[in-house]
Amino acid sequence: MTNAELIVRVLRDAGITHGFGVPSGNVLPLLEAMRTGGLAFVLTAHEGSAAFAADVMGRLSGAPGLCLATLGPGATNLTTGVGSAYLDRSPLLALTCNLPTAQLGRRIQMAIDHRALFGPLTKASLALRRGRVAAALGEALELALAEPPGPVHLDLPEDVASAPATEDPPPAPRARRLRPAPDAALGRAAELLRGARRPLAVVGASALRLRNPGALREVLERHRLPFASTTMAKGLVDEDHPLALGCIERARRRVQRDFLRGADLVVGLGYDPVEVEYEAWIGRVPLLAVDGEPVDADASVVVAHEVVGDLDASLARLARAEPARPDWPEGAVREHRERWERALRPRAAGFAPHAAIDVVREVLPREGVLAFDVGAHTHQIAAQWTAHEPRTFLITNGWSSMGFGLPAAIAAKLARPERAVVALVGDGCFQMTCGEVAVARRLGLALPIVVLDDGWLSLIRVKQQRRGLGIYGTELGRPAFLEPPAHYFGVPAVGVRTPEALAKALGEALRADHPTVIEAAVDPAHYLETVYD
Repeated sequence: MTNAELIVRVLRDAGITHGFGVPSGNVLPLLEAMRTGGLAFVLTAHEGSAAFAADVMGRLSGAPGLCLATLGPGATNLTTGVGSAYLDRSPLLALTCNLPTAQLGRRIQMAIDHRALFGPLTKASLALRRGRVAAALGEALELALAEPPGPVHLDLPEDVASAPATEDPPPAPRARRLRPAPDAALGRAAELLRGARRPLAVVGASALRLRNPGALREVLERHRLPFASTTMAKGLVDEDHPLALGCIERARRRVQRDFLRGADLVVGLGYDPVEVEYEAWIGRVPLLAVDGEPVDADASVVVAHEVVGDLDASLARLARAEPARPDWPEGAVREHRERWERALRPRAAGFAPHAAIDVVREVLPREGVLAFDVGAHTHQIAAQWTAHEPRTFLITNGWSSMGFGLPAAIAAKLARPERAVVALVGDGCFQMTCGEVAVARRLGLALPIVVLDDGWLSLIRVKQQRRGLGIYGTELGRPAFLEPPAHYFGVPAVGVRTPEALAKALGEALRADHPTVIEAAVDPAHYLETVYD
């Protein structure tokens, strides 16, 4: 057995099923081991997409995602997606294949210090060296999965990959859980809940890692807490729930802020401020934080109390506590939600983005998975989309990088082949990652790719308009006839201009046995009204 074969064996035993990347000569020993060892390799168009796809595999599979690249430019390309896993807390292994050991540290073509490059973007950067391959792999797997999870970088010289293995495989990674919060801290939290007259909860991305997500709903229902969520936490509790307020700090954010600031206690449940800091929306309402980490906020936030420890254990205790006695006015949540939903959909003369998003939600099954990208449409999607299940609403919100949506959808379809998956991206994002359309075709994925084509980097254009600046450098351009080409890389492309045409094209694409690009020409005018208000 070579070290490359040992690596593949360990990765497979850890539950890793796919590796994403772009190979070079230095990668070939590992690629051959993947071929013979039954670990699927997915050739992507760009290393950044490989890391985004690995990020999503880590979110959906429970095992770390895997991405790999060659030295130098391959490694630097990989970093964009690795940063996503770092700030969005996804378990991931980023493996760079390097020069032979004797050449490390020299000024040689393509060579850079990989560990210095990945250090700030990962939980650790580890060297795979002769005699320390299995041990480093075991450490990397445990660290990637440990709370809070994240990426670990591994650097593999070509000669080490090809050398005979001298170690046994490491033990299976142990589940490292946080300690339960002290009883006194949980007791004080229950007292604050009972003493509040208008408490509400805001659910954050840390709650995505709950081992028992049902406990979250139990807490909300027992204490009759109206609840909002951050973007990444949508769907942890069905947003059709009568206590659901919707998503915070996206489109029509001021409507949400007005309601939140009418509370007398905000309960942050698994709230990770990397999505949006408390200071943006909480005002002077006291905060009760329940999470695995201490509150990260400045002095303007009134922290009434915090419970720090294993989130599952904390929620289980709060679900058994004496119920709170809120006295929100009857119908307050329903009336607020109706007002907010109306505000999200202003009248529009043409085919508005909010109309296109509603069509996708209507056609995609309730349990279907949406992966989308970053831009003005992100604010609209996050606000108006109704998510019914955990991990069916995929976006990067800590890292917030364009280019996420299409590789995320590919990974989601590989991880959940039985579910309908749709990629919903802007035209700027599509230009960045359209090469991944060929990947979806090569894999034979039934994947509709809906492109909201408005001809602009609309989010930046809105910022220019609101600041009174000239409109410059944000036009993508769109042919006057508004028709897409017949295909992209052999994948059929369909142009739609109305909600009815989009519904028809999307239904057909979901029933197909191949990917389809659906280019929806929309009028971005309402973004100026909805995105930052």
